[in-house]
Amino acid sequence: MGKTLLDKVWDLHRAATLPSGEDQLFIGLHLIHEVTSPQAFAMIQERGCVVSRPDLTVATVDHIVPTRSVSRPLEDELAEEMLRALERNTAENGIRFFNRGSGKQGIVHVVGPEQGLTQPGMTIVCGDSHTATHGAFGAIAFGIGTSQIRDVLATQTLAVGKPKVRRIVFTGTPGKGVSAKDYILALIARLGVNGGIGYAYEYAGEAIEALDMEGRLTLCNMSIEGGAKCGYVNPDRVTVEYLRGKPFAPSGPAFEKAAEFWLSMASDPDACYDDEVSIDVSSLEPQVTWGINPGQGIAVTASLPFPESFPDGAETARAAYAHMGLTPGKPIIGTKIDVAFIGSCTNGRLSDLRSAAGILKGRRVAPGVRAFVVPGSEQVKAAAELEGLDRIFMDAGFEWRGAGCSMCLAMNPDRLSGRELSASSSNRNFIGRQGSASGRTMLMSPAMVAAAAVRGEICDVREYMP
Repeated sequence: MGKTLLDKVWDLHRAATLPSGEDQLFIGLHLIHEVTSPQAFAMIQERGCVVSRPDLTVATVDHIVPTRSVSRPLEDELAEEMLRALERNTAENGIRFFNRGSGKQGIVHVVGPEQGLTQPGMTIVCGDSHTATHGAFGAIAFGIGTSQIRDVLATQTLAVGKPKVRRIVFTGTPGKGVSAKDYILALIARLGVNGGIGYAYEYAGEAIEALDMEGRLTLCNMSIEGGAKCGYVNPDRVTVEYLRGKPFAPSGPAFEKAAEFWLSMASDPDACYDDEVSIDVSSLEPQVTWGINPGQGIAVTASLPFPESFPDGAETARAAYAHMGLTPGKPIIGTKIDVAFIGSCTNGRLSDLRSAAGILKGRRVAPGVRAFVVPGSEQVKAAAELEGLDRIFMDAGFEWRGAGCSMCLAMNPDRLSGRELSASSSNRNFIGRQGSASGRTMLMSPAMVAAAAVRGEICDVREYMP
């Protein structure tokens, strides 16, 4: 019987099986940032330990950095303290650090792939739930807590239970205006935010093979929103060509040897799966969330569902409507917005900015809408400016910002105010997620955000496409 990619990566990195039944896995890449690492460094220092493999640890700053200003010290004293701690800890331990102004700083899940640090067949961890993003390369990647960060810093290993594997097959050819963001929102709406608990998601099928790497990154990024431990796409020639020439990828003959290994890690044709789900993207429409978790989403042309249509989630639906101020049975199109946010580790890459700029070119943001775009990294920002995308955004009335997590989680000055409703390309619409306890968030693709910004309300992006 053949093996899945998860099986192959797990077997390759298993150092031991523990009495608890968990496996001790060697970690091939440890990504750290300023928010979840200071306590972990303090813990290993208290125990007289050193960082086991600084060469396999890479840091950047993303969560707390302002996107409008690069001046130091940061206005937020706690944010400045966290940044100083990261600067100190990386310097003292010989850890590579992509600080602001390096040309390589950005959201950790954008930086890893674009620098070629993320590669197929790896185990990758980070103190951030959206580490699943890196699974787009055929890596097993997942978020960890502070005590686990401590363990990886000290030993380069981690005790973890092996998940089951659910194969999710996306068939068909997507229609106009439908992107990877719509694939994953539709999947989570179907299986629920807890549907993936205990599973790794293997994304497969012709619609996945047709995606570029940035689309695959978006897809895998939100695996955690469906409850999965991680999500991955089998490496193929698309993966290999994306990595060719990247700063930290192998070069010359070593690259071809690495590529051979990478492709060998793909799931075998006769691999056995614990479960399988199929979604035909041919009938899929652009998606938008209406509630307070990513599973509460519908097609943009649909009417808002009645709570009674969710036998196991009626109370959650009622709570969502109470917070959002929406009415079941009414169309979601026409919902007024106050803020348009394009960015995050889900949709802050160059292709995301291109898709939004394509909608905005020659158009203006509606009066009263506060709109801004935050590139996922300094490299994305520079590339977008080279293409003139920054001018398109600014001419349309968007603010053009520096790289960072920004309003995705509001651990920085970018926040909602009061009852503002945000059309957001990020990954979570939890109450308070974007900085206001009464603020409201509706998730959608970057192109959908751009269309909503122009209309001043939720609308069908296909109306703005040729």
